[in-house]
Amino acid sequence: MKELGHIIAIIFWTLVSQVGGIIWLINFGYFRWSKRSVARARQFCAFLLLYFLVTLLVVPPLARLGGRVPLPLTKSNNLRPHNYITPLLNRHYVKPRLRQQLIGIAQEINASNAAHKVSYLDANFPFIDGFPLLPHLSHNDGRKVDLSFYYTKDNKKGNLKPARSGYGKFVEPKPSEFNQTEDCLSRGYWQYDYTKYVTLGSRDDLKFDASSTRRLVNLIVKEPLTQKLLIEPHLKYLLQLTHNKVRFQGCHAVRHDDHIHYQIVR
Repeated sequence: MKELGHIIAIIFWTLVSQVGGIIWLINFGYFRWSKRSVARARQFCAFLLLYFLVTLLVVPPLARLGGRVPLPLTKSNNLRPHNYITPLLNRHYVKPRLRQQLIGIAQEINASNAAHKVSYLDANFPFIDGFPLLPHLSHNDGRKVDLSFYYTKDNKKGNLKPARSGYGKFVEPKPSEFNQTEDCLSRGYWQYDYTKYVTLGSRDDLKFDASSTRRLVNLIVKEPLTQKLLIEPHLKYLLQLTHNKVRFQGCHAVRHDDHIHYQIVR
C-alpha cells in the first residue's frame, strides 16, 4: 500500500506541476536509500522545501535552454499572476516572444489607466512540447496563455476578480442572447461548464467591465504574432469584436466567458 501511495503521489504531482513527480521520487527515494529513521511528516516537509527550491532556482534556467521563460512573478508588475498557485505549479511558462508581447500590452494598458494591470492565469509547463497542462486541451507548446477579464466595484476600475482561481465565475448571456453553454450541453458536451466547480471561492459584488476588456482584446489582436483569441460568442457580440482572430473555441473545450485564451503563431 505504501508503494501504491507513492505511485499515486508521483502521478498527481506530475500532472499538476510537471516536475513534482520527479522531485517526489528523488526526495522519498533518498530517505529510503539512506535508511534514515525520519518521520513521514518531516519527509513531506523536506519534499515541499526541495520542490520550492527546484521550482524557484533550477527550473527557470533549464526551461530557457528549451525555449520557454517564466512570466513575471510579482504582483507589482503590470503583467502579474492572478494568484500564486499558477507559478508555484510551474504553469506560467511561455515562449520568449509571447512574454515580450504580453509585457508590451500590459505596459500599454497601464499607461492608459494606472489602476489596470494584466492578470494571467494558466499558460504552459516549462518543458516538452505536447506535454498536457490539464485540464486544458492545447496549453502544451509555450504559445498559449489565459488572461483575466476586467471588472469594476462600485463603478471603480481596478484588478479585482470574481473567482479566486480565475476560472468558473461566468459573464452569463442575457436572455435575449444566444446561449452557447445551453447549446453545447444539449448536444452532450457535459464538460462545457464544469469550471464552475473550480472557482476556489467567488464573489458577486463585481461587475464585468466591458470597455476595459474590449481594449485588452483589441490590443492583443492587432499584434502581428497573435494567431487567435478565444472567447464566448455572446461576449464577442457584446464587446463588438469583429476581427477574424477572435473565435469560438468549440463545444469540445470549456466555456470562455470567464477568461480570454490568447495564442501566438508558431
